[in-house]
Amino acid sequence: MARRKKIYEGKAKILYDGPEPGTFVQYFKDDATAFNAEKREIIEGKGVLNNRLSEFFMTGLTNIGVPTHFIRRLNMREQLIRQVEMIPLEIIVRNFAAGSLAKRLGLDEGAALPRPIIEFCYKDDALGDPLVSEEHVIAFGWASQQDLDDIIALSLRVNDFMSGVMFGVNIKLVDFKIEVGRVWDGDFQRLIVADEISPDSCRLWDIETGQKLDKDVFRRDLGNLADAYTEVARRLGVLPTNTTHIMKPTLIN
Repeated sequence: MARRKKIYEGKAKILYDGPEPGTFVQYFKDDATAFNAEKREIIEGKGVLNNRLSEFFMTGLTNIGVPTHFIRRLNMREQLIRQVEMIPLEIIVRNFAAGSLAKRLGLDEGAALPRPIIEFCYKDDALGDPLVSEEHVIAFGWASQQDLDDIIALSLRVNDFMSGVMFGVNIKLVDFKIEVGRVWDGDFQRLIVADEISPDSCRLWDIETGQKLDKDVFRRDLGNLADAYTEVARRLGVLPTNTTHIMKPTLIN
């Protein structure tokens, strides 16, 4: 088999040239990182879980009419995705106070927000992905006002879908991050959800116990990260109910 050309490698994923024009292969690594990669560890099976969970969420969004870059899962660690022009922003949707928002504003962690709050961060690891305003986004040409309006509408639709799905399995969607890219059909631009949606990019708490089922387990040394991600996958029906070996999960085909 011909060696694939690597396009990009990030902290958790690698992009390769795809087998069809206008596509990439997205490979999910087992690397777990936190605090802008100052903390790093290999968590066996994490990439397998995130590949399947991201497929689950992206497919669900497509089914309700939210466009995404996802085409199909190729194997346990890889999926075929549409090539997009990424907007250099992380879009954070918050339903409850947690993480940097709670610290910044002196809020009690877990406090319900009056409405979903959307924040933007400029995607630049060297700068630590700084928080930016809509004014910054428009002034520096990262996105237009129309783009921002569309991004906000898209993000709120993702939030509605994700909140409902997680509530159905007794999980509170505290907050999440998405990235958005542009695709072109002739002269017509569309914005679509790209990157991934997984416990790496969400805060997920058990509704009854408050147990964290996301990357905060790794950030705060709260236990085994693979156990937490496997529990999310089990509740969503991604894993068979009799799965016992957490670190090397067997996924349903």
